[in-house]
Amino acid sequence: MTRPASRPAARSTGARPVGARAAGNRASADRLARLLNLVPYLLARPGIEIAEAAGDLGITGRQLREDLELLWVCGLPGYGPGDLIDMAFDGDRVTITYDAGIDRPLRLTPDEALALVVALRMLAETPGVTNREAVERALAKIEDAAGDLVSAPVEVRIPVDSRRVEELRAAVERGRALRITYYTAARDESTERVIDPLRMLMVGGRAYMEAWCRRAEAVRLFRVDRIDAVTELDEPAVVPPQARPHDLTEGVFRPSPGLPLITLRIGRGERWITEYYPCERVEAGDGDQWLVSLRVTDLGWARRFVLGLGPGVTVVAPAELAEQVRAQAVAALEAYATPDAVRSAAPAGSVPSR
Repeated sequence: MTRPASRPAARSTGARPVGARAAGNRASADRLARLLNLVPYLLARPGIEIAEAAGDLGITGRQLREDLELLWVCGLPGYGPGDLIDMAFDGDRVTITYDAGIDRPLRLTPDEALALVVALRMLAETPGVTNREAVERALAKIEDAAGDLVSAPVEVRIPVDSRRVEELRAAVERGRALRITYYTAARDESTERVIDPLRMLMVGGRAYMEAWCRRAEAVRLFRVDRIDAVTELDEPAVVPPQARPHDLTEGVFRPSPGLPLITLRIGRGERWITEYYPCERVEAGDGDQWLVSLRVTDLGWARRFVLGLGPGVTVVAPAELAEQVRAQAVAALEAYATPDAVRSAAPAGSVPSR
């Protein structure tokens, strides 16, 4: 019989670790190689029993079934009916009914070749990539095969401090504890703490160190660009058994009902925040204005956030935040010794303009 009409949802693996978790990366690489070999293997053996195929491939029947589920969501761009690899089951036997062209030689268009080169260059620059040599070898082969097609002056750089990233990555691999000076944007302060590194991550274009923080006695994410100083200690990193990595499949910041809820009135020029930050409510207001509600870590961060947006934003709620914004805005005007501007300061919650 053929598979059900609905395809299984692709599993999200989240961010990949380095260092102590290198075995996981190797397992992923092994699975990728197995998947690439699986389709031609099954094409040459239509109707083969799953148990026999698993034995030939050196894996369990359960692993093979999981690989087959993953193949159902692999295929050609478009990823709709007729684009994805398809197969049919007859009891414990499987037959590939559509291979999505995997048996044809790959011929890249100029745009495809350039896109692949850019992607590989970015991957080579990404923190957490343990087998960078393999990426660079693949990149060299594609550039050599494409010739002048990829001769455009394209350079890719991830906006992070590569020296600091390599320093932290080395500490993870050596299993050493670190003393860091870290700037916390939510409280606008720098603190010194000792951490036991878990892994390096790249999330949303930013590099992070995930570690057990001895000061907080919990697992914390530290943005690399906010680590002002690092000292590698002689003692080994000791991560408590209760430490668990964060689930980052939905991003670094995950709003919860326990966090403060703020409501802002924004203009057209500030609508970008609805795409950049997770919002609970977005409503059209008068003219070009929108009402936006979102959760924040604390009101101190929200105050600096609103002030940074400029005069096109007004705090609707809570009243405490509106008063904080007004007080700091007035204090900033007073620092410029402009009495007229101070007397004409905007109502609570808005950012006065000069």
